[in-house]
Amino acid sequence: MRFSRFVGIDWSGAVGSRHPSVQVAVCETGTEAPRLVLPASGVWSRAGVLDWLGGLSGDVLVGMDAGFGFAAVPPFLGPARDLWAEIDAVAAGDADLGGHSFIAHRRDAYWLGAADGPRHLRAHLRVTEQVYAASRLGTPTSNFVLLGAAQVGKATLSAMRLVHRLGWPVWPFDPLPDRGPVILEIYAQAFARMGGVRGKLRDRVALDATLAVHGSAPLPAGFPDVFPDHVGDAIITAAGLRAIAGDARWWAPAAMTPGIAVTEGWTFGVG
Repeated sequence: MRFSRFVGIDWSGAVGSRHPSVQVAVCETGTEAPRLVLPASGVWSRAGVLDWLGGLSGDVLVGMDAGFGFAAVPPFLGPARDLWAEIDAVAAGDADLGGHSFIAHRRDAYWLGAADGPRHLRAHLRVTEQVYAASRLGTPTSNFVLLGAAQVGKATLSAMRLVHRLGWPVWPFDPLPDRGPVILEIYAQAFARMGGVRGKLRDRVALDATLAVHGSAPLPAGFPDVFPDHVGDAIITAAGLRAIAGDARWWAPAAMTPGIAVTEGWTFGVG
């Protein structure tokens, strides 16, 4: 375990510049419960999160609940870092690290409804998503499906713009450095499942029980009894990262080849 601080971020690809669904939680080594971090305005923008991350230093591990890669199908066969740069250039005019312009740019790759034909023909899953689906712990959604409450593709596009601009090492696309910050993608859902919870974490009793499984103390006095699931996701991500980051198996998933690592990437916590 070389990391001393752990950050969980619940993310959003929504239009606009103020996103109540974007939540940030942080904890250090030890057992203290993660704490929420809010900007002065009380509501995060994506650019605000980028600026906040840029001000961090030291051995920080950041987990973001958004994809950093697409399934390796045409036209997405190259290194993910090239894709991030392309998305950032194409969507440069989109507000607050949005990625909607890229959807129009690569319209044939995405499924937005019945007019695009059978959903399954475009709903490609990355290998990490296939492994997670096979585990029966959850049902991942393809980054190419942009319709419905479960869609994650728009958040993925904005997350790719963030990691491109942040300039940190990004696991597993880059070698893991001996020191300094690292950012990676996670499923908050997976950390909840590891804690024995199926469904969203929206109340203190359930979140405290899940934190305990991850070796964390309960939430402090005064924390609300109920809260949006985005808050629960950020908190359990920070605690989950702290709990498993020292376990070597999560850094070397059996199905993650070198080619997959630089094109599709991987979700940390999926074995």
